Amino acid sequence: MCGLFGFVGGGDPSPLLEERLRSMHRPIRHRGPDSFGRHVEPGVAFGFARLAINDLDGGQQPMYSEDGRVVAMTTGEIYNQRELRAELVAKGHVFKSSCDTEVVPHLYEECGPDFVTRLDGQFAVVLYDRRERLFLGARDHFGVTPLFYTHTGDLLVFGSEIKAILEHPAVERAVDPVGLDQVFTLPGLVSPRTMFQGVRSVPPGTVVVQRQGEQPRERRYWDLVYPRADGELERHSDAHYARRLEELLVASVEKRLQSDVGVGLYLSGGLDSSLVGAIMRRLMPQEQILSFSAAFPERELSEAGHQRTMSRFLRTEHHERFIHGDEISERLPDVIRHTECPLKESFDAAAMALSETVNEMGMRVVLTGQGADEFFGGYIGYRFDQVRGGRAAGFDQDALREAELRARVWGDENFFYEGDDVAFRTTKRRLYAPGLLADHPDIDCLEHPLLDRERLAGLHPLHRRSYIDLKVRLADHLLGDHGDRMAFANSVESRHPFLDRELVEFLTTVPPDLKVRGLEEKYLLKQVAREWIPEEIVDREKFGFTAPGSPYLLRQRDERITSLLDPERIRADGYFDADEVSRLTEAYARPGFRINVPFEKDLLMTVITFNLLLDEYELPRRGN
Repeated sequence: MCGLFGFVGGGDPSPLLEERLRSMHRPIRHRGPDSFGRHVEPGVAFGFARLAINDLDGGQQPMYSEDGRVVAMTTGEIYNQRELRAELVAKGHVFKSSCDTEVVPHLYEECGPDFVTRLDGQFAVVLYDRRERLFLGARDHFGVTPLFYTHTGDLLVFGSEIKAILEHPAVERAVDPVGLDQVFTLPGLVSPRTMFQGVRSVPPGTVVVQRQGEQPRERRYWDLVYPRADGELERHSDAHYARRLEELLVASVEKRLQSDVGVGLYLSGGLDSSLVGAIMRRLMPQEQILSFSAAFPERELSEAGHQRTMSRFLRTEHHERFIHGDEISERLPDVIRHTECPLKESFDAAAMALSETVNEMGMRVVLTGQGADEFFGGYIGYRFDQVRGGRAAGFDQDALREAELRARVWGDENFFYEGDDVAFRTTKRRLYAPGLLADHPDIDCLEHPLLDRERLAGLHPLHRRSYIDLKVRLADHLLGDHGDRMAFANSVESRHPFLDRELVEFLTTVPPDLKVRGLEEKYLLKQVAREWIPEEIVDREKFGFTAPGSPYLLRQRDERITSLLDPERIRADGYFDADEVSRLTEAYARPGFRINVPFEKDLLMTVITFNLLLDEYELPRRGN
């Protein structure tokens, strides 16, 4: 997938441009250790860190149009590049490599800024049209591939990771308190918000365009569109939907096996990755497949038995990475440097360790089962909707305030997402330092635009939750800090067959009762899977990814952790209330204390990892 970075505008003399690019390259070299490509001209500096996966010898970037008018860089994969290439060659375009990303400058010449609608894949694209003096950046439909930017004066700075952007001397380092509130309140950050004031994450399915001398403009080119619940939906037989799902999923896996290097498999032992692995094996009957799993010594956290069952069934060369609690605390600083945001759980440390194992085995690409839960009703919330049946919680004042907030944020007064938001506001206000609240009375992230409520109007509850999960849980958290950043920390690219545009657009036509039937989640997917994998895997109870949380870390009496929660430090930083942090620390450290995930939040894990973020990025302290 590689890494890109650079800037347009500004008044730097030409000799400084190369120096700036090299300083931006250093912190994200892990995204592309194979080569450093660049394009420099007055007012334009593009840099590229390459991880060679396709056309190992000829795929150097940036790429150019024949006349040099268009300079383009693309991270990720363009899966329909063969069809696009044939079309472009027929129109007279000349290619110099067999790399998938070379279609981008030529396709832009043919289609202009709308070229991105023709791309099928996981990608971030930036290009500069030298004749029009126009910069364009785009992120793929689901947000698999990251792209960040900031704009100050006449300068636009961009990068695959924020740490590259921060290397430019014109970019100031400051915390966005609303971003912190998002991490506490939601699964994680939600584009375009980041933890850094003024730095934007390009939302999934979005293009950002800037003409010289103008402000950048963002435009959505794709979104998930579900039918209204009161509309007429053509209903086919269950077998029809199962056949089409199987066809599209097999085609999606086949696309994602396109590579000039080996492709491995993340094998969790659950339904989704097991089915992906079974399709891989059918498509690669004689080839060696390496599978990788994270496991924990604690029996209640480990899925090692199911992982081994599937490895034997698929005939993979299996590699387990056992993660111990002390390794999690040791890895946390590195984790936060790569995630560029605080976390509410420690599983990213396990994900980083797992990608390290992949790298050690000489692999650069892995397939995952990510994305199935969001489109087949795989989380507990989908079953909760079935049980609740659309009933409001009550009629006292707190319930009425909660209903009003839910209607405003989620478009449904009965919708329950991460918790009771009104009650949690009180919890957060106790945790934040009084000075932070005084300086940022708008800190509550639910008082800021979060998603397009028009997309939620009139939807079936399952579709509403699916749309919200895509925007709020999947793109920037599961695919971002947990997926992309933890894989690329060790120069590994992850690919997600369930996140195929054609597949997902088909799933919007599948009736909700085929996704969750009664209280059985993923009903249709399970019917397909029964033809591919053992029944014991299909029918096993869903097991969410978990890892030791802050109570475990506190009981280890690790000095690195306790120092991050020291009252003196908390007061000096000025973001949290020292007395409240001390109260939580005492409670969490008690023997036997447990956090009831997913119904309770690990508040101290977010405090710990936020303080690590302050340290790793030398962010300003607020003081007393």
